[in-house]
Amino acid sequence: MPSSLVAIFPGSFDPPTNGHLDLIVRGARLVNHLIVAILQNTQKSALLTTGERAEMLKEISAHLPNVEIDSFDGLLVDYAARRNANTILRGIRSVSDYETESQMALLNRRMQPAMETLFLTASAEHSFLSSRMVKEIITLGGDASGFLPDPVMRRLHAKFSTVKR
Repeated sequence: MPSSLVAIFPGSFDPPTNGHLDLIVRGARLVNHLIVAILQNTQKSALLTTGERAEMLKEISAHLPNVEIDSFDGLLVDYAARRNANTILRGIRSVSDYETESQMALLNRRMQPAMETLFLTASAEHSFLSSRMVKEIITLGGDASGFLPDPVMRRLHAKFSTVKR
């Protein structure tokens, strides 16, 4: 058994939602060190820059001393190896999430045999939530305040005049 459990919680976090924060808080209780890693995906159209997402994640997780915010590109297992992480933390909202995530976990373990994946089920109040849907609400001028931590909502309101609070 490893003496220190270092986990990576990867994602786009565009924007960071209440569901993300819930998983960060719960994951931080389970591991010695949790690295929330923003995937820099040039294929996707982002609402926020990587730097903006990092600032928001730092603000909402500031009360958790064992949480670090970082970003990466390329393969997650390569990034995890560079960071000496032995676990990947993933959230599961539905059966379809489980199917996709379990395939990725098996691929990751095949490439990096010592890598484990820890699945946390979404809390019931966040099980329907996705950044993609929240981003759509925001870009269409809807009220996303019930889905986002207050600091994220304030920053989005300051950046986009159409964001309702």
